[in-house]
Amino acid sequence: MQVLDRRKAMAITPLFRLAFRPFFLAGSLLAVLFIPLWLAAFSGSISDWQPAGGWLGWHRHELLFGFGLAIIAGFLLTAVQTWTGRPGLSGKPLAALALLWLLARAAWLANAPWPLLAVLELAFPLAVAVLMGFTLWKVRQKRNYPIVVVLLLLAAADGLSLYGLVEGHEGLQRQGVLTGIWLVAAMMGLIGGRVIPFFIQRGLGKVDGVAPWPWLDWLLLIGSPLVALLYAAGPALAPDLWVGLLFAVLAAGHLVRLVRWHDRALWHVPLLWSLYLAYGWLAVACLGMALWHFGVPINPSLAVHCLTIGAMGGLVLAMIARVSLGHTGRALEPPPGMTLAFILLNLACLSRVVLVEFFPLPALWLAGLCWALAFALYVWRYGPMLLRARVDGHPG
Repeated sequence: MQVLDRRKAMAITPLFRLAFRPFFLAGSLLAVLFIPLWLAAFSGSISDWQPAGGWLGWHRHELLFGFGLAIIAGFLLTAVQTWTGRPGLSGKPLAALALLWLLARAAWLANAPWPLLAVLELAFPLAVAVLMGFTLWKVRQKRNYPIVVVLLLLAAADGLSLYGLVEGHEGLQRQGVLTGIWLVAAMMGLIGGRVIPFFIQRGLGKVDGVAPWPWLDWLLLIGSPLVALLYAAGPALAPDLWVGLLFAVLAAGHLVRLVRWHDRALWHVPLLWSLYLAYGWLAVACLGMALWHFGVPINPSLAVHCLTIGAMGGLVLAMIARVSLGHTGRALEPPPGMTLAFILLNLACLSRVVLVEFFPLPALWLAGLCWALAFALYVWRYGPMLLRARVDGHPG
């Protein structure tokens, strides 16, 4: 593998030696702080301060394009070094990219003038897409080109949300976020479909893994972005039989994967069952949306929160817990407290999706508390690892 000169690499502040370090830490801190802030605003405790788009619009936007994109950037800009054999982003360029993300978050919260907000906000996903695209193109690694396409579509979805903000159109803001959510679902299906069966194989010490079904992989790879485009164009915003059928196909495809990947031994390994459950929430989210489109009287927000809390939040927490260990030179044994964090995250989803139907306000607060505590445990246990050099003395 082509790597940076060791002396130069070791001279870099540990936090900026690879992208997973600043972005996993910053994204998790955002997750800890922003949900309690949103609940305080929701309860009326904050009345004289409004972020860009209002508190509800801010909540929707930042948990996707703030939290979600930070983790995606950290994962991809780290993984691309392994995929291509070329050095990952590090040092001052990485610090500049992290600062750009942070300034965009501050601009949303401070309700900055829209031209400044738009430049800061769109520059980040576009920069990540360009960095990924250039690195992959240098080695002509066509297999991962779809990731760059999804990143560019995410930037476009963010742009749609910003357009709604400028026009004072709450519906367009929501439409942009929903488009982005299902693009992230596409990336979860793409990346999760590769790494989860591999992690299960390695984690359980099996010689052979589950052989992929290319037709199923392509079905899911095409289906989720198609859903996102249907949100961007409008048809998916109202109940529609054909959109429901597409969601049903996606739900069936994800469930088939779960059945094929299952091994009873994985339930004894927290780093495995956390990934497995997160992917399960993705299937449930697709099923819930299918039912709504078929006319079943359920709130589609419940399916969306299955996706954002259970699937996206769960997969993020499980992945960063594992990736942070491997890339800091540690054994794949999560530190004390992380099993509780995985449980709390799933309890947050159950509370927001199920309990909220019976105890609306208590369930919302319970979901927010469980979410914040889950990521606070990650920050507590992994923060020191991310701020210090690898324990094996290697760069990175």
